[in-house]
Amino acid sequence: MRRVRLLPALLLATALLVGCGTDPQGGDTDPDQVDAVEVPELGACRVLTPDDVARASNATRTVPCSERHTAQTYAVGELPEELRDAAYDDEELGAFAYQTCSKRFQELLGADESLVMRTVVSWAWFRPSQEAWEDGARWYRCDIVGGGEESEEYVALPETAEGLLLGRPQDRWMVCAVGPSVDAGTKVPCSREHDWRAVTTIKVGDQDDEYPGDRVVEVTTRDFCSESVGAWLGYPVEYDFGFTWFHEAEWQAGNRRSVCWARTPD
Repeated sequence: MRRVRLLPALLLATALLVGCGTDPQGGDTDPDQVDAVEVPELGACRVLTPDDVARASNATRTVPCSERHTAQTYAVGELPEELRDAAYDDEELGAFAYQTCSKRFQELLGADESLVMRTVVSWAWFRPSQEAWEDGARWYRCDIVGGGEESEEYVALPETAEGLLLGRPQDRWMVCAVGPSVDAGTKVPCSREHDWRAVTTIKVGDQDDEYPGDRVVEVTTRDFCSESVGAWLGYPVEYDFGFTWFHEAEWQAGNRRSVCWARTPD
């Protein structure tokens, strides 16, 4: 009989962003980008902070990608016609961004959906400023950033993030946690000392499914992670595992996966 201790689930927010703070377009802004109507430059690099990423629009000046940077634009374009009359903060914009940016994010990194949910890098999306929106701008911009929702600061990215997770990814790009449990711990790259590692994911529904409810998602995730982590650890007599599951808001945005964590220093 294996003895397993369950850990509370950790709710992670998706990248549905809203503006905040005193500078609505981020730090170190470029006057030529402020309230820009034109579609942003593809491939541009910037030194973004978590505070910059928490805003709906961004006009931080670009830097050469050969220099230190924490963000790179990997997808740009015009919003689809059906969203041209949407309100500036319409939830449908976030759903479109989730589908578009997450798909291109996988392509950029050379990874599947499961792997990109277990990496320390993430993505953010930006729309025009409110003034530019009123002037008719309807573009979107997807940036890869060197950190996640809980990061206090971002790590530097390589000159190009293309193929970052191809083959066997380096531990410095994979997510682990330090602490007594996953939800109470601090997320760190797996190249650092850690107590927990995100090892697998589970798909808890298909794209067209209605949200089955918190309890169903939680129990489905727990049961799968119990078996999956045990197998990943080689079926020890005793082991600890954690799981991260998502709620209805993330489901409506398009996420259908939960994450399984193993307690391991490796």
